[in-house]
Amino acid sequence: MIVDRLNEKILKCLQQSARLSNAEIGRQVGISSPAVSERIKKMEDLGIIEAYKTIVSPFEIGYQLKAIITLRAFMGKLKPFLEKVKTYDEVINCYRITGDENIVMEVVLKNHKHLETFIDQLISYGESKTQIVLSRVVKQKAVVPLK
Repeated sequence: MIVDRLNEKILKCLQQSARLSNAEIGRQVGISSPAVSERIKKMEDLGIIEAYKTIVSPFEIGYQLKAIITLRAFMGKLKPFLEKVKTYDEVINCYRITGDENIVMEVVLKNHKHLETFIDQLISYGESKTQIVLSRVVKQKAVVPLK
């Protein structure tokens, strides 16, 4: 399915606020609520719309640190790590990347001791590098640029 102009408008509305009603989206894009519902359902079925989620501020619920950790996996440890990383509650984003390191993770932690304990868990998988996040420059987006 090629995303037509109407679907682009619907996606823009949803990216601005996934809590908009189908009736409100319909008013904004110029079609009926049932037509919006049908188009959204089709985009969900095709995987164009992957999920709806609430983004929680980790700092407001007791996490004092955010860090970016890269991992250069030891020989034979990458695949086991790719399974293990899914079980770490601290990891809020994880990417397999090109370059000297294999993995980059965004993690949230309660304090420095929690960071130390987390890094200790990574030692058996590879060599890690940690950078502490000082501030956020661009607010997290759930937005894909549309025409």
